[in-house]
Amino acid sequence: MNGSPNAAASPRAAAPKDYRLLVPREWFRIDLTQDRWRGQLKTFVDCQAQGRSVSPDLARNVWTTLRNTAEAGLARGAMEFFLLTTSQSGGLPASLLVSLVPLGETSADPRKYATWLEAREPEGSEGRQVSVVELAAGTAVRTLGATSMDIHVYMPGGVGYLVLSFSAPLTGMSGPMEQLCDAMAGSLRWVM
Repeated sequence: MNGSPNAAASPRAAAPKDYRLLVPREWFRIDLTQDRWRGQLKTFVDCQAQGRSVSPDLARNVWTTLRNTAEAGLARGAMEFFLLTTSQSGGLPASLLVSLVPLGETSADPRKYATWLEAREPEGSEGRQVSVVELAAGTAVRTLGATSMDIHVYMPGGVGYLVLSFSAPLTGMSGPMEQLCDAMAGSLRWVM
């Protein structure tokens, strides 16, 4: 795949069998395709609260928010949930939710898809920055907000988009966190 717009939108390419994504070891991985994901999430929250002066209410709120995020993600095709394990306060960690979005109503042309995403911005909102970027895995649509960044990577074979949804509720999505998330997205490779 050469990353040109025509190659990215070509459904003739073979669909990948899987993907590879480099995620730093400080990020805790939860496999949302397994029934045990709630237990993995509870283990993460308990480990983050342990040894810190985290109130039971805060730990419960973090657990509830992360569980709801995972469940909402599952309803939209999420497969993996990564959580940054270095939160000192025990508050909401930075996260990455990896989802598969089939084409359906979504355009196979990333540029048209970017235009569609821009049009969905609420009137008068601060808005997100929407751009089309070239990654080693192909053409992608990048949306950047104050505390979130989504990278919609067009998959070969007309399968759809692999969406990397990054969230940094405490630090915001700028500076080193933005660079780290861009680097992770840039590491994406297809397994053919």
